[in-house]
Amino acid sequence: MPRSIRLEFPRAFYHVMARGNRREAIFADDDDRRFFLKAIGEACGMTGWRVHGWVLMGNHYHLLIETPEANLVAGMQWLQNTYTRRFNVRHRLWGRLFGDRYKAVLVEGAGTYYETLLDYLHLNPVRAGLVTPGRGESVLDYAWSSVAGGHALPPRRRPPWLATDTALAAFGCADTAAVRRRWVQRLDLRAQAEERERCGVPEADPQQDARRSDLRRGWYWGSQAFAEKMLHLGEKVLNRRRVPSARASGEQQAHGEVQSRRLCCAGMTAAGLSTTELAALPGSNPRKVAIARVVWEQTTVGLPWMATELHLRSAANASQQMRRHRQKPPRLPKELRHWIAAQSINVA
Repeated sequence: MPRSIRLEFPRAFYHVMARGNRREAIFADDDDRRFFLKAIGEACGMTGWRVHGWVLMGNHYHLLIETPEANLVAGMQWLQNTYTRRFNVRHRLWGRLFGDRYKAVLVEGAGTYYETLLDYLHLNPVRAGLVTPGRGESVLDYAWSSVAGGHALPPRRRPPWLATDTALAAFGCADTAAVRRRWVQRLDLRAQAEERERCGVPEADPQQDARRSDLRRGWYWGSQAFAEKMLHLGEKVLNRRRVPSARASGEQQAHGEVQSRRLCCAGMTAAGLSTTELAALPGSNPRKVAIARVVWEQTTVGLPWMATELHLRSAANASQQMRRHRQKPPRLPKELRHWIAAQSINVA
């Protein structure tokens, strides 16, 4: 069966879900969860994403993502590949971590649909039996959602990529300690009043469009007018002539190749390298590899692009040299070390 197309456009909202391969765990412990959230933050820095809600379970995760630029696919590819690589290195494993292709449901990013989806995410631990309201437990007792991990916290303690302002405003809530407590209490009251298995799950309408998501299946979550707009956009994408070698749209390149070339130029200046000198150095040169690691951490370009631009011989060599650089960082010139530190990346 052919894969459904990914509709990408500026200021789109998506409910993104992914499960472990064979439904196995994607988080072995809390450190894995912390590393995954760190990777989300890095992905947001590369792509400009805003995360409105998240919850990390044992073998799957949910995200509510806003993409100011049309770059969901590039960002998700980086996020899942990067986390898989780090998970495997940490646990001395290999192979795929996630199962089927991640699911991305288009969301009408305002009004009832947005609010319902946020509650659905935040009440997931209740449905899973990890929070038991009957025992006096609160959604705040589950550390790995955007309630305890962000929206309920003071601004200075939240991840900078979390869109708490929009999330609270959607429910008519000011960002004050007292109002945030009432917002959490509202979730707890829902958890107490609703059946565990259906907690936060919207009632099905037998008359609704069968393609509309029930937050577990379907391809869009919104009104009929929103669906028609998305169908029209999908037709435009399908009718657009496809170029097999094209890797990204112009919007995606804004945080991809354009940003990567800027970083390469800045790194070469810090390393004291001209274009001619860069090309003449071997593919294992520490200065070239250090620049490559910054580009890899800060953008969504692939290894083939970096191998070409930084003259690292091949994608395989680029990967191998960056791995060696991680395991045993070499001595680098002072100005290059300062530039790397300014990127807030620990690669030297």
